[in-house]
Amino acid sequence: MRVMPTPARPARLTDLKRAAIVEAAIDEFRTAGYEATSMDRIAARADVSKRTVYNHFPSKEVLFAEILHQLWKASHDGEDLAYRTDLPLRDQLLELVAQKLRLLNDEAFASLARVAIAAAIHSPERAQDMVARMNEREEGLTVWLRAAKADGRLKIKDPVFAAHQLQGLVKTFAFWPQITLGQPPLTPRERKRVAESAVDMFLAYYA
Repeated sequence: MRVMPTPARPARLTDLKRAAIVEAAIDEFRTAGYEATSMDRIAARADVSKRTVYNHFPSKEVLFAEILHQLWKASHDGEDLAYRTDLPLRDQLLELVAQKLRLLNDEAFASLARVAIAAAIHSPERAQDMVARMNEREEGLTVWLRAAKADGRLKIKDPVFAAHQLQGLVKTFAFWPQITLGQPPLTPRERKRVAESAVDMFLAYYA
């Protein structure tokens, strides 16, 4: 007698195929570039039919948007740390920077970032959207700086500008070399050094 599959199994299989398609698309976009990547190549790499790819994603643009969505979601994983009046500024900033470094050190995030940046190079409109979304994800630090300024503990005229400065100090060592030059992620000791030097430089100017 034939045993009918349970309803949960097709759902799991569908999820697995969708994940395989996204993973294949990330690899294709990264190696071939956005323009050269086709749904046929993605289907072949994911070992699924072209129809299956289109069932999940009606176009390459929609599939790429899903990849970007994963990137934005990953960049906002974890709770934003609220400003505390009872804790030293250095301790709080070190935790904020450590949270950022954990994200930048994640290979999945780095992989998606490479895809997004490579595609943005060929599309100024896409680049503008990506930068706008990344700025939204980094709003937590700006909010913290505004609170510290309002409390009279930081001499900052423009919290947005200051937030970009601190982010830049970190990304110079923990993002751009890995994304553009293929350097390995920072070790825990290197992350500690980057965090402490960035925070100390920042506070030396603004505290």
